Amino acid sequence: MLKNKREINNCGRLVKRSRISQALALAMVLLSARLCFGWADTWDDLKAAAGTISSVTAKFVQEKHMKVLVRPLISEGLFFYQAPDSLRWEYQRPIKSILITHAGNTKKYIQKDGKLIADTAAATPAMQFVIDEISRWLKGRFDENPLFSASLGPDRRIVLTPNYKGLADMIQRIELVLSERPGIMDSVRIYESENSYTLFKFTQVELNHPLDNKRFEEIP
Repeated sequence: MLKNKREINNCGRLVKRSRISQALALAMVLLSARLCFGWADTWDDLKAAAGTISSVTAKFVQEKHMKVLVRPLISEGLFFYQAPDSLRWEYQRPIKSILITHAGNTKKYIQKDGKLIADTAAATPAMQFVIDEISRWLKGRFDENPLFSASLGPDRRIVLTPNYKGLADMIQRIELVLSERPGIMDSVRIYESENSYTLFKFTQVELNHPLDNKRFEEIP
């Protein structure tokens, strides 16, 4: 529950800022889909581990933590990825929405009056930023992205820190925890500020199962 009117306004601004967090987390999941990790000690080892995973399906839980909230905001959904560039990011609860990228086109649908309708927000700068960067992240080149400084820890943790103030005003850092299982991302934690972060946790991950193209072309 929110504490007062001023904090409600602050919450609104933070929620808008969190959209880029959702988009960045989506790109990190795509990265995990293409890396066959068996843990790497160096960036060169990590790049050399780029695998041949053709598809990923997973469940995710999103937790939005803000100082103005007594409890985090929880969302749940499904994620589908098929090489080379098709994805479906589907929120199922509490509000249904679907983001689909396929054949170079990105579409977003939101639930209204019990129906899914097209939403022009799919073309936001945050989402376009992620789509433009996916080709770099899919190759595991964390340390080659000029927008971020990257560090690789011994505990299967990668930390990305923005190099530019404009980006740092929205995202302070991104922490990715890789699973011991090849090709799996355990979690992504995106800090918008010291008092606000978005956590994505992934479960029931399946690799290389055939996916029908209709999943990336049609709704629901």
